[in-house]
Amino acid sequence: MNEFPKREYFFKPVLQALQELGGSGSNEEINNKVVEILKVSDELLTIMHKDTNQTEFEYQMAWVRTMLKSQGLLENSQRGVWAISSSGDFTTIKVKWDRQLENEVNEELIEVENWKEKVINVITENLSPAAFERLIQRVLREKGFTQVEVTGRTGDGGIDGRGIAKINGILSFHIIFQCKKYKAKSKVGASEIRDFRGAMVGRTDKGLFITTASFTRDAILEATRDGAPAIDLMDGEKLAEKLKELNLGLKVELKEYIKVDDEWFKNFELNK
Repeated sequence: MNEFPKREYFFKPVLQALQELGGSGSNEEINNKVVEILKVSDELLTIMHKDTNQTEFEYQMAWVRTMLKSQGLLENSQRGVWAISSSGDFTTIKVKWDRQLENEVNEELIEVENWKEKVINVITENLSPAAFERLIQRVLREKGFTQVEVTGRTGDGGIDGRGIAKINGILSFHIIFQCKKYKAKSKVGASEIRDFRGAMVGRTDKGLFITTASFTRDAILEATRDGAPAIDLMDGEKLAEKLKELNLGLKVELKEYIKVDDEWFKNFELNK
């Protein structure tokens, strides 16, 4: 694929991606599978969407998922996992839709993008690098890590901290992490992932790279390169989602959503 298609072109590939993923998947898993299915070029994947911190591809994928959800074909959990709806009618996918439905989807995406952008801006504009490291320390502790220590200020070879991750309260493994507080539209490249991996040598087999920005496709591939110690990645969007999940610095207020049922009112027309 060398030209960016219209968003409706992605409807069926997204559903196919979920089917190949076993019926459910995270945003990242769905996006990666669609890239694989359509063979989207790296050039297209780097195009940024106007006025957002997302790439054009990421924005369109979010739009398509939300549209499919509005049609009852997908459902998603609070943890950001999307699944094929058991009650969806896949024979009536609306490639063309009415303006009201499109506006509802756009408003939902804008609302999601706005709060994430705001929390990332608060972090990047108001927190010093040391404060950002302490924020990450708090997030990891809230997620069940123990013995979380910030070491970045001691010049520890590019390592900002270390801790112990526990699985089901039984298994545990040591991790080291690096924190990079960059502007939201910045990109962490493959070279920074390689440098971090070099700092990991002889210390641990597991690393975590956290940034307020995002990662290039090459950086993502480098983090999971065969034969090299794996590095987990957390970008600004994932960090914002974790803060929301943990109620750290974010207050979720539920608001009433009202949708007018046009068909219901038509029932009062007298039959002729």
